[in-house]
Amino acid sequence: MTKRYIIYCDESDSKGAFFSHFYGGVIIEASKQQQIERELQAVKDELNLYNELKWQRVTEPYKVKYIAFINAVFDIVARGDMKIRVMFTQNQNVPLLSDYQIGNDYFLLYHQFIKHAFGLRYCTGNGGEAAAAVLLDEVPHNQEKLRQFRKYLSSLSDFPIWENAGFSIAYEDIAEVNSKDHNIMQALDVVLGAMQSRLNEKHTRPIPPNKRRTKRARAKEAVYKTVKDRIFELYPNFNIGISTGTPNGLNDRWLHPYRHWLFVPTNSHVDGSRTKKAAGLRK
Repeated sequence: MTKRYIIYCDESDSKGAFFSHFYGGVIIEASKQQQIERELQAVKDELNLYNELKWQRVTEPYKVKYIAFINAVFDIVARGDMKIRVMFTQNQNVPLLSDYQIGNDYFLLYHQFIKHAFGLRYCTGNGGEAAAAVLLDEVPHNQEKLRQFRKYLSSLSDFPIWENAGFSIAYEDIAEVNSKDHNIMQALDVVLGAMQSRLNEKHTRPIPPNKRRTKRARAKEAVYKTVKDRIFELYPNFNIGISTGTPNGLNDRWLHPYRHWLFVPTNSHVDGSRTKKAAGLRK
């Protein structure tokens, strides 16, 4: 029998001050989807959170509620029912891109993210078959480009490594969804937003000419710290700005409950003027 998964995907901050092209994903077993959705909805109901949860909506009055929601999310991650992946690029790594790559970078990066970040080639273990549906949060491109992407992504099923592993993604199982209808997608938005905000120093410093951070920035810092602390419970001294290691072999890409991937294009060069150090900020 084929084991089925669902991959939720979101993206954020295509051009940040220091890090860009943030892509996030959550993978769950399809059989657990309703259970997890109900569990997260129950937390929202208890907290009187009736609107969609998004990183951009974190404010001082809602700080404690967002922290409680994030703790519920990472309780699910810690018990193994949800895995989170975050991919991003660093601006100091400047790619040499063709016109085609520039016009299609959104989908090309999504393709790399889904192909590699989850370690899907290892999900079947020593045998069997597995398949995944891919749910994308509202795609900022026309339907023709989405159709081409669905065709391109589903062709990975014929990729020798995936084929040998018995893993596939069908064209009809790749869809665009509204995050308002998916609590799991909202959880991903908050985690992904926290990471891009911290790596790009958005909530850590006053915005000139102000000399102090706003209450909203301090609220976002508190929510980010909750995310960080929960990750540290899984991996002490986790470094958010680099790729997570694979000390037990490449199948850690599948086994780990939480991972980051700093994507460095093959054809790129380093520009030292684009670093935090060059900007006079800490690393």
